[in-house]
Amino acid sequence: MSDERKPVPPNEETHLDSELSRKIARKLRVQREGKPGVWSGLGMFGLVGWSVAVPTILGALVGMWWDHHHPGTHSWTLALLMAGLVIGCANAWHWISQEDKAMHEQPEDRDD
Repeated sequence: MSDERKPVPPNEETHLDSELSRKIARKLRVQREGKPGVWSGLGMFGLVGWSVAVPTILGALVGMWWDHHHPGTHSWTLALLMAGLVIGCANAWHWISQEDKAMHEQPEDRDD
């Protein structure tokens, strides 16, 4: 039997080469720029926390005001608190997805 290997098609080879080059460039950029520090992580944690807390608290306050001025059988405080929580979670998800998108779409071939 012959020990010949089948040649790799050119389009697969270029795809693998470009993928490898992209990963190497990303690794070198991270080594050059350094990893984000603790303060960066705490800042992101705070941003996400505030983006959930503020709409939730505002919803509860508006609901308490509404219940005080227009009493009824339903609790507007609870309903608007939940609405604020949903809006806050959507807001936090938006911030996190934007950061993730920015992190993965940075130019790979920068030569600083």
